[in-house]
Amino acid sequence: MPSHPRFRRLALSGLAAGAAFALLTGCAGSPAPADGGDSTEDAISGQIIWADFGGPTNESRQVAYFDGFYDETGVEVVSTSIEDAVYYSQLEGDQGDYDTFQVSTRDLVGYPDHVVEIPEEAQGDMVPEQYRPYVLGGFYIGVAQGWLTETFPDGGPQDWADFFDTEKFPGKRAWPGAPSSFDASYEIALLADGVDPDDLYPMDIERATAKLDTIRGDLVFYQAYPEVQQLLSSGSASIAVSVTGQFTALSRAGMDVTVQWNQAFQSLNGFVLPDTSNNPEAVKALAIWINDPANQAVFTERTLYGPVNSAVFDELPEDVQDDVVNAPSHDAMIEWDEVWRGENRDLLLNSYTEWLAG
Repeated sequence: MPSHPRFRRLALSGLAAGAAFALLTGCAGSPAPADGGDSTEDAISGQIIWADFGGPTNESRQVAYFDGFYDETGVEVVSTSIEDAVYYSQLEGDQGDYDTFQVSTRDLVGYPDHVVEIPEEAQGDMVPEQYRPYVLGGFYIGVAQGWLTETFPDGGPQDWADFFDTEKFPGKRAWPGAPSSFDASYEIALLADGVDPDDLYPMDIERATAKLDTIRGDLVFYQAYPEVQQLLSSGSASIAVSVTGQFTALSRAGMDVTVQWNQAFQSLNGFVLPDTSNNPEAVKALAIWINDPANQAVFTERTLYGPVNSAVFDELPEDVQDDVVNAPSHDAMIEWDEVWRGENRDLLLNSYTEWLAG
């Protein structure tokens, strides 16, 4: 658990939560009270600049969350592609363009001082308590290996050791090639080299890179996640390591895709409200809207990313539930040690950058 004191404050006061909820129910065009009353009771207005990674996941947010929120409040959510330089600057307390932006749990661990608590009604009960007051629009991503089912008609890799076995399972492997995309790379290599999941941390970087070197010639590096779909569908790679949303997109396009959930990784992602946001009250209202089980179920069914509100599973068709990242049936998944990863972000980034450069 992070030692920073911010993560020991686990809940909002009832007054703050109630005020934020009132924002959601107000009429977007209502005038300010004549007596100069508390502005937190006023209706929300304006727009929200929302920064994420775009693609089909953002399109699903538009359908599941943003369209209905606009219809209800008149507040438009304007999506933009997230840039590391902008959001890290805002995490450090500088001014920036984003009203809310996507982060990993590792970012929360490393930069806790300039994010604002959200209303209790917006907090997902499946988010760990130390992060719960700060994560809005949360979802669980999976990082796994996947392939077109026809590539291995007799069955594909069963674990990460099989992924490294290019004789038994021939073909190129699509592999993250951007320095900031080191997520899971070292963990995968160590698991393939025989390290027990319980013994991954602290990570032995030298051992991990040595293992990666053994299949370097079989790796096809991609710079952005959507490239995974092209590499698999064209046959340029037989197996890919990716966030599972890319496999979902291929399935939605009519392709038969197998995802190996054994030893796959489950990680909390979400959005934060920076203290430099230009429209914080609207963001808080949007956060409540997103946490509604019916709204979140639409996003979950479209993306198969895991919900943070446990009531969402009651809204999902039974034939969908087992495909969701944090489905109860996925009992062999691994969770990263986000505290260690947050504390060692520079080490991971710099060493992976060096390894990619050869």
